[in-house]
Amino acid sequence: MDLKQYQALIKQIYFKKDSSRGISKTFNWLVEEIGELARAIRKGEREKIKEEFADCLAWLLSVGSILGIDAEQAMDKYSRGCPKCGKTPCKCKEERIRES
Repeated sequence: MDLKQYQALIKQIYFKKDSSRGISKTFNWLVEEIGELARAIRKGEREKIKEEFADCLAWLLSVGSILGIDAEQAMDKYSRGCPKCGKTPCKCKEERIRES
């Protein structure tokens, strides 16, 4: 399946429920799933990481559907490489991220 097909599948499964819940609450579910993915990564739980990654992607696709965003079209932003430097791989200077 490609991204467009996955978005259509998630829309078929969840759109009615998610859109009736509203964008704010549906987005909050996405954020909660990202937190669960972060915990799985910290613990190094490979299978749980895979599950939570899938959940995050499903919720993100659902948020996109509610907002009328075609995920595949949105990803066109990256089709020519890094949006800032235009290179593949990216050659932008890495800024330091403080780890907790």
